[in-house]
Amino acid sequence: MIITIDGPAGAGKSSIARRVASELGFEFLDTGAMYRAVTWGVMQQGIAWDDVESLVEFADAAQLIWQDDRIYLDNQDISEEIRTPQVTSHIRYLADPPRIRERITAQQRRIATGRDIVTEGRDQGTEVFPDAHCKIFLTASPEERARRRQRQLAENGRVMSVEEILAAQNQRDLEDRMRPVGRLRAASDAIVVQTDGMSPDEVREEVLRLVRECVQASAANSASSDVTR
Repeated sequence: MIITIDGPAGAGKSSIARRVASELGFEFLDTGAMYRAVTWGVMQQGIAWDDVESLVEFADAAQLIWQDDRIYLDNQDISEEIRTPQVTSHIRYLADPPRIRERITAQQRRIATGRDIVTEGRDQGTEVFPDAHCKIFLTASPEERARRRQRQLAENGRVMSVEEILAAQNQRDLEDRMRPVGRLRAASDAIVVQTDGMSPDEVREEVLRLVRECVQASAANSASSDVTR
């Protein structure tokens, strides 16, 4: 079974997806880690960021493995190496070109085959897993997301004003909605969860409730299909 959780930056997708996966006994697929892994690999190879053909060739040959919440590139565990500011600042070179996204999308589908997965991103329910059993679109107002991000940064010893965060976030939202492939949008059959004013625990419980309803409906449909055969 595949459960997708999409939404804008700062909506809390990763933390909620991890907690939901843990509660259900599913695996969590960190799609962002996959883009980071390929970005890190490109940096190690010294490929120029404007050499699109070489970037596509590298993404095509890269062997990505997601196992036990760890990411492997060509059998090397690089789970820590991909979390640097340098990798973060260059992800767009791999996330934007449609031909590269096609290759990484294919790897995401391969990894999810035959597994119970909770996956998060911005296009999981629209492009990557359009036939997912349950689709959630997690969102909140820009101001709410900026305040959450400010608190998260403060916990890590970084100080930024809400205004600074909001400006950067609004630009990111605009870019995400304008992407030619994998743009940010809710799938037509996704359940939209507006989380303004909700605590992380409240969001988790609401998403779990919705997911369990999806699981029950899916099981009922399967049973009905078996009866009519």
